[in-house]
Amino acid sequence: MTENDSLRERTFTWTDPLATFAEGRQLSGLDYLHALLRGELPKPPISEALDFTLASIEKGRAVFECVPQEFHYNPIGIVHGGLAATLLDSALGCAVQTMLPAGISYATVELHVNLVRAITRETGLLLAEAEVLHFGRQMATAQGRLIDANGKLYAHGSTTCMIVTAG
Repeated sequence: MTENDSLRERTFTWTDPLATFAEGRQLSGLDYLHALLRGELPKPPISEALDFTLASIEKGRAVFECVPQEFHYNPIGIVHGGLAATLLDSALGCAVQTMLPAGISYATVELHVNLVRAITRETGLLLAEAEVLHFGRQMATAQGRLIDANGKLYAHGSTTCMIVTAG
C-alpha cells in the first residue's frame, strides 16, 4: 500500500436465508418474488453483499438492477466479471422461479455468460433482464441480457435449471 491509498470499509447485515426459504415454500414462485419486491421478505444475503436488487417481476420474466461500485472491482481496475455473472444468474433463475407452484423449487445446472464490454463505476445503472424460453416438468431454460440505462449491452447469457419437486 502506498501513502496515497486509504482503506475503505463496507458493512452490511442479512437475515437467515433458510428461514426465508422455509417461509417462501408456502408461496408460488411468482408470489414469493412479489413478496421480496414489496419488502415483505428480506433480501437474500448475496443481494446485500453485492448491493443489487430485484427491480421487477412477472410470469416468465425477471429484472435485477445494480450500480457498479468500487468494491466490485478486480485487481485490473474494472468490475469483476463475477458481478455480471451473478446478476444474470439471479435474473435467469428468478425468471424460472416465477413459473413454479408452491413447494417446488429449482437448481441451476448450467450457466453460460458472455462478457462483451468492460464494466466500471462510470457505467452507471445496470439491468439484468431475463425471460424463460422453455418450462417443462423437469427442466427449464432462460436467456438474459445485462444492459445499461441506455440499452448498451455488457453481457448476455443463458441457463438450464432443473425443477426440484422434493426436498
